[in-house]
Amino acid sequence: MSAFNPESYEAWYHTARGRWIAEREFGLLWRLLRPAAGASLLDVGCGTGQFTRRFAAAGLAVTGLDPEPAMLEYAREHDGATGWVRGRAEALPFADVAFDHAAAVTSLCFVADPGRALGEMWRVARRGVVLGLLHRPSLLWWRKRGSASYAGARWDSWRAVRGWLRRLEPAPAAVVHGYAIFGSGEGGLARALETALPVRGLPFGGFLAVALHKRRE
Repeated sequence: MSAFNPESYEAWYHTARGRWIAEREFGLLWRLLRPAAGASLLDVGCGTGQFTRRFAAAGLAVTGLDPEPAMLEYAREHDGATGWVRGRAEALPFADVAFDHAAAVTSLCFVADPGRALGEMWRVARRGVVLGLLHRPSLLWWRKRGSASYAGARWDSWRAVRGWLRRLEPAPAAVVHGYAIFGSGEGGLARALETALPVRGLPFGGFLAVALHKRRE
């Protein structure tokens, strides 16, 4: 996340388009994860805490983790109640099953070995993991690939994600996925179409959400 200025990064989410996209993405992540009220969650690569705060507002006990001091400083300044920890996704500084859930929202796209990072998230989560990924192929990828706003980010396919899943021990008891952000998100017609589209029926959304659930003991 070092390529982003915290204030500029957060400011985008306060635009009409940024706010609408974040709401769509969070809604999909929540529906797939299905966390119990009061469950604990580790937000890996939390950045400024945009989604960390959303998980907390929805009733979860959330800890945000990020490798960038500037991002964590911004996050702490805007939410002193949440726990903020500096660390890397590939080597999480927590014990096994330290949290009920772990989440990574558009942060694994900046990790060189996402399979290893997912393995760490799987290790510290007692119930499951949810990922929010930049999806390739998608209309968003065709429009935004190579743009400055996505500089350094990797766009992942569902096929690539299935490869990461094969490395997990124990294997997930259930895996569900869905898509959002099929167009630009601009204008009333585009937003109406987005809302009408089935989250699992059209694999062309620019946002791919994947939830992995562990077997209940």
